[in-house]
Amino acid sequence: MVGRLLLAVAAGLALTAAFEPIAVPYLVPLAVAAFVLSVRGLTFWRSGAVALVFGVAFYFTHIYWMKQSIGTDAWIALSAAEALFYGAVGLTVPVVRRLPGWPVWLAAIWTTSEGIRATWPFSGMPWGRLSFAMIDTPVAPAVAYVGMTGLSFLLALTGMLLAAAAETWLPPVAGGDDAGGAGGGARRRTRSVALGGVLAILALLLVPAVAPFQAHESGSAVVAAVQGNIPDPANDILAHYRQVTRNHVDATVRLARQGGPRPDFVLWPENSTAVDPFTDVETNAGIRRAVAAIGVPVVVGGLVDDGPDHVLNQGIVWDPVTGPGDRYTKHHPVAYGEYIPLRRYWDPNFGALRAIGRDMESGTRTSPLRVAGIDVADAICFDVAYDDVMRDQVAEGAELLTVQTSNASFIFTDQVEQQFAITRLRAIESGRWLVVAAVNGITGVVAPDGTVVASADPRTQAVIVERVGLSTDLTPATRLGPWPSRVLTGLSVLVLAVGAIAYRRRQEDPGPARVPDAPAAPETPPDRSEAPVARR
Repeated sequence: MVGRLLLAVAAGLALTAAFEPIAVPYLVPLAVAAFVLSVRGLTFWRSGAVALVFGVAFYFTHIYWMKQSIGTDAWIALSAAEALFYGAVGLTVPVVRRLPGWPVWLAAIWTTSEGIRATWPFSGMPWGRLSFAMIDTPVAPAVAYVGMTGLSFLLALTGMLLAAAAETWLPPVAGGDDAGGAGGGARRRTRSVALGGVLAILALLLVPAVAPFQAHESGSAVVAAVQGNIPDPANDILAHYRQVTRNHVDATVRLARQGGPRPDFVLWPENSTAVDPFTDVETNAGIRRAVAAIGVPVVVGGLVDDGPDHVLNQGIVWDPVTGPGDRYTKHHPVAYGEYIPLRRYWDPNFGALRAIGRDMESGTRTSPLRVAGIDVADAICFDVAYDDVMRDQVAEGAELLTVQTSNASFIFTDQVEQQFAITRLRAIESGRWLVVAAVNGITGVVAPDGTVVASADPRTQAVIVERVGLSTDLTPATRLGPWPSRVLTGLSVLVLAVGAIAYRRRQEDPGPARVPDAPAAPETPPDRSEAPVARR
């Protein structure tokens, strides 16, 4: 059992190494294969326990940035909760392992688990999906065809098939739920099918690299992204919120005075105004001064009051003529970071939670913003990691993607690079140009193939002005919408039901009882005719 636990830990750490900052994405299928081998042949509860160890090794290291930025208590609580999902996947392994085609069913369960934990409990936590590690690899273009969910499924299936092939070289285990105990011919057939499946998946994933999806561009626009920066220590907007707003106002005014091509609109980041820009007189005046100077709409990131107990995190289109207009409200506030779940039952007043005096409400808008005559799909910070936000807006006609983010709380951690990798994958998935404005994180412009066309150094004040393409073509991934997730979820439920029935029958009926051998008849001495003849 110790060996299995060590293998589970190694698999979890390998999966962490697939993501930023180490970023060795080819470890993903190997880590999944090692996970499967670590629970091979185990009973229900033991399989869950070993899988839980895998989840602890992976998630506690994957989001170590939360300990560095938010606090140890939040890091432990969230990592432990997410590790439980991997433990739950482990519980399903003995249930489905004896079903024909088990790698397919187990890959579906893995991907379904990713989808569930991305939305539940409360706001969920999508960090750590297998597909999020694939930027800058030959398989990244496939996300335009199969989406994040489809890519995770194919990566998980590759790992499962590698495990099935590896088992054919390993000795059998108690329980006989793998190819280890099969005959030589059966082992060779299993190995051939598994490795053939791996090659087929790789071929499927590499086709888009040769013939990537290319959306027809119906026009172009010039967009300016402003990174205002924060005074040292650079990770506390609230301590310098007025200076942060002044930085963005001043940068926009300087842009207006520089001459050159005037942008069609300007993008400010999340929390560029950390107080209500409608009620705070100084903030309101600063925004109006910047918008009047540049003479085009500015998409302002502001915290807007929603009564005494709630606040909204919004992207607000501020027009030089008509003033504030269209708004996008962040869809997925972070539990225990931006709101306290079930506050009516408990109101924590300790640690970092003490600073959350008001709960952030969730937005529901699915239509794009209208900015300078352009339909823009907006997302705020963690929103970019959720499938529904940009997909729904693109499906309703968005021509361009924007991300307003702060990253200030995470500026000295690896979260910034992890989020930017996800952001680049969203550009590929949607087939759209994407513009990111960060307070002091990574501000940049991303092409539809995920290439970073321009970027600003973190913790600096900068303005990026770039011409971007506009398109209304839909990628296959956008057309599929939520259906890959729905199909895999339904398949997982069905397989678990069938597997549970078979598993229970095996437990109740381990096999035919062994019939004891009949007692041997007593030997009778041979008669005279049978007696050996002694020869002299």
